[in-house]
Amino acid sequence: MDDFIGLVNQVWTSGFLGISMSQVLISVFILIFSLILRGIFINLGVNTIKKITSKTETVFDDILLDTLKRPLGFIPITIGIYLITIYLPLSGIVDLVATNIVKALIVYTIFSALSNLVRPLFSVLSNNTWLTQAMSVWLERSTRVLVWVIGLAIILDIFGIEIGPLIAGLGLFSVAIALGAQDLFKNLISGMLIIGENRFQPGHRIEVPGQFHGIVESIGFRSTTVRLFDTSPMIIPNKDLSDISVINHGLNKYRRIRWMVNLIYSTSAEDISNICREIDKYINNEAFGFCINPGQNSFAKAVEFGASSIDLEILCYTNKDSYTEYSDVKQNLLLKVKDIVISNNSDFAFPSSSIYFENSLDK
Repeated sequence: MDDFIGLVNQVWTSGFLGISMSQVLISVFILIFSLILRGIFINLGVNTIKKITSKTETVFDDILLDTLKRPLGFIPITIGIYLITIYLPLSGIVDLVATNIVKALIVYTIFSALSNLVRPLFSVLSNNTWLTQAMSVWLERSTRVLVWVIGLAIILDIFGIEIGPLIAGLGLFSVAIALGAQDLFKNLISGMLIIGENRFQPGHRIEVPGQFHGIVESIGFRSTTVRLFDTSPMIIPNKDLSDISVINHGLNKYRRIRWMVNLIYSTSAEDISNICREIDKYINNEAFGFCINPGQNSFAKAVEFGASSIDLEILCYTNKDSYTEYSDVKQNLLLKVKDIVISNNSDFAFPSSSIYFENSLDK
């Protein structure tokens, strides 16, 4: 027991690696104080600045402050660790490692702030017409990766790890990986082509006839997510979307309505003209949800003598992109056409046939 007490006293006085227990306790106190200072800095300092920025007209400074809030919280901790390295009697390899850790923390704080600045920066740039939403997401991700690669390279250099040989070794390793990951690079290049050609963007309704029809949710490095109309997600490799014909309904200027209405043969020529004129007047009125297509006039015309009817063609356009609103326009048109046909002494024909019996005297 006396030997144990003596060992404790020796450790307390002389310590380990020349560091006494009192110095360790003071170092722990400095670290705890820096953590408390971090909370005060974030809750009081940053929030005070946030109240000032909230009074400005632009929202960019508010977003910028929110993104920098976490990286700024590393500053008191870094200062606390730096004070500990100065206070403790470190020497030799221990002093070198401690100094490098402080330098690495400073680099990490700086590049963490730069990484968090990427998102608000691209949110501002995305307002430009040349930078689409998908392109902004890709550039944002690529920039953040590039920032952290540079930061990691600097941290490795601080600890004396040479980057050149490491990059050369990774280059040889990447060749081996590329041979077994050709599909990955095909998808990556195809995704870049999809975004560069602006074939579609998140939120667009796209269709591959006979395969799928849905809303684009995201365009990733390897695949594109399309939300089908039954709400299930469909993950499609980018190379598959790049090699097939895709109908992008999201770029439609107008939605077309083309119907064939069958009138009974007993309808007079005057009634047919009145029906066409009244329908034509209705579908060329923007107040009812229709729009004017400069490339093709909307019309209602009798176009053909069918097998059992006089066929009337209705062609019109609407700019209602929502399927519900589009269906409302079609329903209103259907009801209006029915009223016009009935009010003009006509009716709708249906496939029918007539059978004639010939009566003849037996010879």
